[in-house]
Amino acid sequence: MKSGTSYLQQLLAAHPAVFMCTPKEPCHFVDPHVLRRIWYRAWELGYWRSGERYLSLFAGAGDAAIIGEASTVYSQLPLFTQVPERILAFNPEARFIYIMRDPIERTVSHYWHRVRWWGERRPLLAAIRADPRYADVSYYARQLEAYLQWVRPGRMYLMTFEALLADPLVQLQRLYAWLGVDSSFRPAAPLIPNNVLPEVIEQVRGLGIFDRVRRTALYGRVHPSLPRWFRRLGTRLAARPVRPAEVDTSAVSALLRPMQQRQTEELARLLGRQFPEWTTLYAQPPPLTSPVQRLAPALDLQGSRSDI
Repeated sequence: MKSGTSYLQQLLAAHPAVFMCTPKEPCHFVDPHVLRRIWYRAWELGYWRSGERYLSLFAGAGDAAIIGEASTVYSQLPLFTQVPERILAFNPEARFIYIMRDPIERTVSHYWHRVRWWGERRPLLAAIRADPRYADVSYYARQLEAYLQWVRPGRMYLMTFEALLADPLVQLQRLYAWLGVDSSFRPAAPLIPNNVLPEVIEQVRGLGIFDRVRRTALYGRVHPSLPRWFRRLGTRLAARPVRPAEVDTSAVSALLRPMQQRQTEELARLLGRQFPEWTTLYAQPPPLTSPVQRLAPALDLQGSRSDI
């Protein structure tokens, strides 16, 4: 989540031999009781109800050699558990792509996502201190270990958002080759990330009372007939404009850096590579402590280094 999954899904879907379903996140392989509590809109779509309903998402795949989806809840321990087991019980030959981002930047981006869509009204530092879910998703070693217990070598492809942004064509060529589709294909559309955070977003004010009122069905019905000045007043009382780029994140970085550096060291030991591209995490590139090449944009866990 918040590591470029929408961007990567778009690039994969552009290939004629790859079919990515819509909606992007059907969330079929999670506990529906947890899903209902955490993300009611995804639960309401009901793709968790049966394998037949889930497979209906791929009815239009045609002759595509690869079909896929991109539910970010599949790597959100400890909130959603036993996901790899469910996926492999459904399809023992499933393959997995896991994209990671500088954990501090990902955690902060997760916060702004919840401000924008989930009514997060606490200040940045207070929210991340109070809610472990923000940092849990950035604990990549923990998320990956849950899969590596079950996924056969060679069926997991790892990459970083920073490497994808730095050279999307090279990264796509490697990924397409790993999938076994034509790696010479180049998407016609510009290779520009989607789902980018807007320059200005709204953040719920106070206790969120006015925001809850304006989201009711009754307010939706009467809203068009209300005077413009009243509607503007209601908007100002419900939310305030925020420019995320102008919010000081230094205190959050100081809070997260020791913990997330330790977690990234754990990740480095697990994968046999380091992550110097995560400049916010380290504040400066870390020293080379291993003969493993430091900037390895992608790693096939079968052990081949041909894609590094």
